[in-house]
Formats: sequence, C-alpha cells, structure tokens
Amino acid sequence: QFRKKRLRFGRSRIHEWGLFAMEPIAADEMVIEYVGQNIRQVVADMREKRYAQEGIGSSYLFRVDHDTIIDATKCGNLARFINHCCTPNCYAKVITIEAQKKIVIYSKQAISVNEEITYDYKFPIEDTKIPCLCRTESCRGTLN
Repeated sequence: QFRKKRLRFGRSRIHEWGLFAMEPIAADEMVIEYVGQNIRQVVADMREKRYAQEGIGSSYLFRVDHDTIIDATKCGNLARFINHCCTPNCYAKVITIEAQKKIVIYSKQAISVNEEITYDYKFPIEDTKIPCLCRTESCRGTLN
C-alpha cells in the first residue's frame, strides 16, 4: 500500500523551484504521482503557444505516450516542481490503473531528508538545445 511521502517545494540550486524530501525515502519506493489534465498532442501544441503568449515562463507538459500528455501547468500537484538531473535519484514510470495511464515517480536509490527529488526528463534530441543546469560531474550539458 502506497503511503504518501512528505515532500515540500522550495528554492532549488538546479533551477528556480524544486521538490524536496521531508522524510527518508528508501530505494524503489513510489514517491509521487505526476498529476494534471490529460490532453492530446494537438491541444498541448496550442497550449504551449498560448502559455508563451501569456508570459507563463514554464509549462509543465509530460508525455505519457504518443497520443497523451499530462498538462500540470495550471492544475497539477507538487510533482511538477521536480527538476531534471543527468544523474537523478528518481525515475518516471507510466503505469495503467483501471485502463487509465498515469505517471508515477519512483526512487532509484535512498533519498535523505532535505535532498532534492530529481529525474531525467529524457527529452528527444532536437537541433535547438535546452541547457541543463544540474551541474553534476556527468552532466550532458543539455536536456535534449
């Protein structure tokens, strides 16, 4: 049975805001579900443009599969504050519950109190690069 982990968001050394453990988390535990509105790719494309026009600096769009994206920009939970890291302490996994696909963040290793929760965004390789700010020894330099 999953017990909700105690987490907080706060200033991150990686990028603006981040999500932090408020209790020790063991390896291979469910940390948090990435919650938002399920939308199609066409809607995601339109929203991304609209968010940029509205001056919303960060959009929180997470691809579930070829057709479905979870948009946590305006109606999400704390999971949207998890930053990318090239050597993350968590990973995202798509699971199906009652025929609905969900994104769940699991710990890869033990996580200490006040440690930032991170995962690899695994963005597709594109010509326009997004700089990575994780600053780890094995940082790839870009998110994509």
